[in-house]
Amino acid sequence: MNVTQVFLASTLYGTATLAAALDSGCLPPAGRRVLLTSNHSPAPEVTRGLDAAPGFAALRTRFDEVIDWNAVVAPQHPGVWAPRPEDVPLWERQLRRLWGLGGDRIELVVESLQVPPAQSLCRLFPGAAIDVYADGLMSYGPTRFRLDPQIGMRVRRVLHVDLVPGLEPLLLTEFGVRAEAVPAPAVLKVFAELADLADPLGRLPAPRAGDEPPALLLGQYLSVLELMSPDEEEELHAAMVRGAHEWGHRDLVFKPHPNAPAAYARRAAAEADRLGVRLTVLDAPVPAETLYRRLRPALVVGCFSTGLLTARALYGIPVARTGTGALLERLAPYQNSNRIPLTLVDALVPDLDGPPQDPPADLAGLVAAVGFTMQPRILPDRRAAAEAYLARHLDPYTRRYFGRRRLAALGLPGGIPRRLAFLPRNRAVRRAAHRLRRRLGRLGARS
Repeated sequence: MNVTQVFLASTLYGTATLAAALDSGCLPPAGRRVLLTSNHSPAPEVTRGLDAAPGFAALRTRFDEVIDWNAVVAPQHPGVWAPRPEDVPLWERQLRRLWGLGGDRIELVVESLQVPPAQSLCRLFPGAAIDVYADGLMSYGPTRFRLDPQIGMRVRRVLHVDLVPGLEPLLLTEFGVRAEAVPAPAVLKVFAELADLADPLGRLPAPRAGDEPPALLLGQYLSVLELMSPDEEEELHAAMVRGAHEWGHRDLVFKPHPNAPAAYARRAAAEADRLGVRLTVLDAPVPAETLYRRLRPALVVGCFSTGLLTARALYGIPVARTGTGALLERLAPYQNSNRIPLTLVDALVPDLDGPPQDPPADLAGLVAAVGFTMQPRILPDRRAAAEAYLARHLDPYTRRYFGRRRLAALGLPGGIPRRLAFLPRNRAVRRAAHRLRRRLGRLGARS
């Protein structure tokens, strides 16, 4: 039977990961490979899609055909549309006809399986095997939502770039899915291919004689994720300029998020003028990894961008973070999927504004403990590991990664004073607490 592999991608970084996986033989042979591109921006009709990004033409050579998923589900937005269960057979029949799939066996390779459009695509082909690839640091965290076993049991692997050597992803481990790292040489080769294309850096000023390489500042557009206000994000960019200046850098390049307004660079530019440093804003929509090769920056600064650990793990470039402490305090809800990326960067990357900090003694234990406290129902088997880590390593520094109320609600060490530690395990106390909550709820409903 002929095999057709269908890939779903929404970012150039993710497409480059797919290209590296194909180049290195991580995926089995197939008679045909189809790439679906998806534009998740709030207004995809007026924003440039993945297929128009610089370098995409080089990546698409790995695929036999490219199809616009937005056009398939129009006028619905791909980030919210999902098929009704009773319509799935009709959709599958229609897509097989439109895409010329016939009776081929379908294999799906998707990102972010927990939500549309990846989950929608997997529902439309209920007999297809699934591989998941990780676009960034979120694969090290738990699955965001309890996944339908009819989807989760079909997943064969989680493909990821090994950004934290020795750390195994938690994603989909509740289904026993194994993780497989895409070889770093293949990833570097693909990004080198992108960097060697038409120069996206033409607007950069020529380096001055005797100058050191610039420091590269990475924006993330955190306000659109409602992690901070636009004003706070602009101040974060200005803090990056101040910190890089204090580290001795006088030539800075700021790469804002591709979807961020131009105004988000103004306060950083004003701060650079005040300090007398040269700041160049590079708004070309290229992955940061292409800049690592072309600019050879002396330092990469960001909040909790995946690009920080890519710079360190794959390119050996010094990195620094800023703003992670404040975000850890306010990130809500506790299950927010950004918690693990934020924790990893905070734990592993030096603080731009603080003294040197040793990496955690047990990083895997820390991630397992944070992952369990985020999703205890999805990862119940991690409770013992979380208890052991907290009993050994909870101190004034590591407490920043855990909410006291969250620990108390789960009956974990550190949630309540030691002398009262028997309470969460006392059945009578738990029953009384449940009765009190129900009574308070009824009183609230009457008022």
